[in-house]
Amino acid sequence: MRINHQVVVFDAADLTVESNFWAGVLEGTVDADHDWHMVMVDGKPRVGVQLAPNHVPPDWPDGNPQQVHLDLWVDDIDAAHREVMSLGATLLKAGEDSDEPDSFQVYADPAGHPFCLCWVKRQH
Repeated sequence: MRINHQVVVFDAADLTVESNFWAGVLEGTVDADHDWHMVMVDGKPRVGVQLAPNHVPPDWPDGNPQQVHLDLWVDDIDAAHREVMSLGATLLKAGEDSDEPDSFQVYADPAGHPFCLCWVKRQH
């Protein structure tokens, strides 16, 4: 499986505050959508911020658990799916058919930590 780029995604109730913070830390810019912001650094995606209106901030180490997951962008979702499943992943949410140019599927690693395989849909 070839990973095109890896993006760590933070859930947040306030996308603007969170994405501007990471853009400042990484000296990047924000590419904003209504429920998703991508922090770009040197023209490449580095950090995603996903709208989570009921987000409860983690209180590490003794309170609410940390809430971060990986988005892994792949060229061939079928091959990547087979590979992660063979390594012990569990499919949590299959990709949805939509008009969006990108799609994703959510998996859990063997310890239960979520991650997404993402891809750009082929244009017909």
